[in-house]
Amino acid sequence: MSYCLKARERHRQYMRQRSIPPVGPLAVTFVSLTLAAYFIFSAIQGDYGILRRAAYQAEADELQRKLSTVQRSISQLENKTLRLSDHYLDLDLLDQQARDILGFIRPDEIVIQ
Repeated sequence: MSYCLKARERHRQYMRQRSIPPVGPLAVTFVSLTLAAYFIFSAIQGDYGILRRAAYQAEADELQRKLSTVQRSISQLENKTLRLSDHYLDLDLLDQQARDILGFIRPDEIVIQ
């Protein structure tokens, strides 16, 4: 037998042994699909996903409404404080506060309990 025939015979034996389907490409495909599914799931359900972002936006809107309510309340209190200060004294407000807090009445008023 010549050298070429021996080489062909070895090649045929090698190809017969190699009749098992290649696992490498299947494994790469499986890993790629698994990673893609994980990243898609994270983009939707994760800490920074679409659903969490909607929840954060709703919470931000609610906090903004609370902030505007608190700012209005602060503005009203600042107005009352200004009206009771030494520089600007509102006698009607002072009279109302004296009645409510201290329980004062005018001499010409009648108290009914």
